[in-house]
Amino acid sequence: MNRFIGKRWLEDRVSMLVDLSALKKITILGLITFLVLIMSTGIGDLKIAPWKVISVFFGGGTSLEHLVVTSFRLPRILIALLAGMALAVAGGILQGMIRNPLASPDIIGITGGAGASVVAFLTLFSNDDNTLMVSIKWLPVAAFIGATVIAFLVYFLAWRKGVSPVRLVLIGIGISALTQALTTLLMILGPIYRASQANIWITGTVNGSDWQDVWILLPWSLIFILLSFFITRQLNIQELGEEIATSVGGNVQRQRFFLLLMSTALVGGAVAFAGGIGFVGLMAPHMARRMVGSSFGALLPTAALIGGILVMVADLIGRTLFLPLEVPAGVFTAAIGAPYFIYLLFKTRNS
Repeated sequence: MNRFIGKRWLEDRVSMLVDLSALKKITILGLITFLVLIMSTGIGDLKIAPWKVISVFFGGGTSLEHLVVTSFRLPRILIALLAGMALAVAGGILQGMIRNPLASPDIIGITGGAGASVVAFLTLFSNDDNTLMVSIKWLPVAAFIGATVIAFLVYFLAWRKGVSPVRLVLIGIGISALTQALTTLLMILGPIYRASQANIWITGTVNGSDWQDVWILLPWSLIFILLSFFITRQLNIQELGEEIATSVGGNVQRQRFFLLLMSTALVGGAVAFAGGIGFVGLMAPHMARRMVGSSFGALLPTAALIGGILVMVADLIGRTLFLPLEVPAGVFTAAIGAPYFIYLLFKTRNS
């Protein structure tokens, strides 16, 4: 059977080549994502069977089950899912733009910029009674501004008759160290209770998430994730190198700038509500590449689902394995990501 089929819409104005093998794997990953969401919602101090969780979704179940599922567990699980998807897609975009599987929002400083901005927001707008002087709805805006400022700074410093991917990574590593220092300084200067809160948040946690957070992050993430699926052609061309991308009529520098802006928007929203969860943007695209190949039309949706699964599983482990203590999800993504990053380094060096 032919692995690829062509689809055309709007009187052949829109066309798509569908990889049936990749589509099958994406469908399976989608089912696994749904199962992980259901299982994670039912596991905790009060164990709820999967079919009862589904029943609660449709208005059934006891009042206690409804309270636990809808008020305590489901919002944080949805935040974990959305944040993992956003970070994974942002990592995939950066890896395609920089043409390096080791690139990720953490490494080039975008996550650090968003994190420093959020810590500054929490520090500068806190009252003495541990309340915020402004609405929490401005938190993703603050994270996006921080991520964007750092992205522009990295882009500007890396510019020399165009942006070289190697220079972008090297400058990004230096700026990332600077944002970490700035974040530490803000934590020292701010109220002690905010410093403790920020320290846990920087590690990466979805504890305390509520429906207000979900309704803010949901449209933000979905809009930019869906938009990223329409720029896969640009990413595929970028991976071929600057000369080939220019020869087929692409404006390489403009495309890189737009891709960088897309990744900062995704990272900003994720970091605002899930903290500095590390290594997801590195691992998920690389795992997706091994599953469905290097074409970004299949790679980005696959990476999004893998990223969501990784963060949901990390959160599940963090809130159940060490009861009554709760460990931030970022601890477990880092525990997986650090050795995986070392593995990638050795594999890249030997290839």
